[in-house]
Order: sequence, then structure tokens, then C-alpha cells
Amino acid sequence: MRYSETMQSIVVGITGASGSIYGLRLVEELLRANQEVSLLLSSAGRQVLAYETGLQLDANPESCIRQLRDHFAAGESLKYYGMDDFFVPAASGSNAPDAVVICPCSMGTLGRIAAGLSDSLLERVADVALKEKKTLLLVPRETPFNQIHLQNLLRVSQAGGQILPAMPAFYHKPKSIEDLVDFVVGKVLDQLGVAHQLFKRWGND
Repeated sequence: MRYSETMQSIVVGITGASGSIYGLRLVEELLRANQEVSLLLSSAGRQVLAYETGLQLDANPESCIRQLRDHFAAGESLKYYGMDDFFVPAASGSNAPDAVVICPCSMGTLGRIAAGLSDSLLERVADVALKEKKTLLLVPRETPFNQIHLQNLLRVSQAGGQILPAMPAFYHKPKSIEDLVDFVVGKVLDQLGVAHQLFKRWGND
């Protein structure tokens, strides 16, 4: 597997789908790998994050970034932007990030991206990634899928995005919820070319 040793600019979006722990764990690992991370949170994403993890973040961007840097023990390599701030670098194709990961991705966010709508910064950044041929990874956490969901997933895939469902495997014999989370996060990191040791690979003793 080919990994990049260069720093990438990666946008991580957390939406209102269940599974916000995936997004938090991803940010933690990206920062550990010395990547530049810009975190975007939808309003529903902030609510679900607080409910599922206990991490309650202020809606004010200046307060939120202080909380996040304290939480991750991070410095300037971690950024946070409000969802209505379209003046940030990643909102323009002239300064597109290297990759955009929406983890977890709600079906509402998926539908708006599939339709080419950009009512929020996160949707705009996803649109920028598609039009500039950058990496766009969506990590849906929904079950079961209806036909509209499946059609939207296909439309994003056909437009150049990649769909990586939150489907942990069991061949690495997970012993905890953390092991299951790490498997999915590790698969995301693989697609980004970021080295990790989050799970035991098939065929490795």
C-alpha cells in the first residue's frame, strides 16, 4: 500500500448521522500523522456529537476552535470554520483542499451533494472537491438504504466521489467498540494515503 509522507490539507465534516465517534477518531489520527485538518460541523452534527460522545462544542467558531484544540491537544494544524463562512480557503477551487472526508455522512448531506447544492460550507467544499478532481470520501452511516439513498450514492460515485460505508470487518477479531471504530477509520486513512496501525491486515500474522 502506497502512503504519502507529505502534509495534506484535509477537510473533515461531521454531520447529524449517528457515528460521530468515527469523525472524532479520524481527526485524532490525522493530527497524529501531522496532517492539516479543517473540521466542519453541521448543527445536527454538533447535537449528535454531544449526545453520543459527551463533547459539547460552542456554536461560536472562536470558542469552538479553542475547545477543539484543547480536546485534541492540537495547535495551528487544526482549524475550525462555521458552516456559513464562505470566505475560507477551501470554499474556492483556487485553494481546494487535498481531500474532503464527511464522516459520518447523513442522507440529507448526501442528497444535497448529489444534487449539486451548496447551501452550507460543507456542501460547497464537497462540490469544490468534485469539480477540482480532488478526493471526496463519504462515510454513510445509515441502514437500511432506500432507493433514493442508493441513487444519490451512485450519483456521487459517478461524479468522482468515493463511498466508504461505516462497515467494520471482524476478521481482525475486535474486542471492543474502539476496535470496530478503528477499522473504519483505518480504511479511510488508507484511501487518504496516511500510514497507520489501527487494525491487523488480512493475511498478516
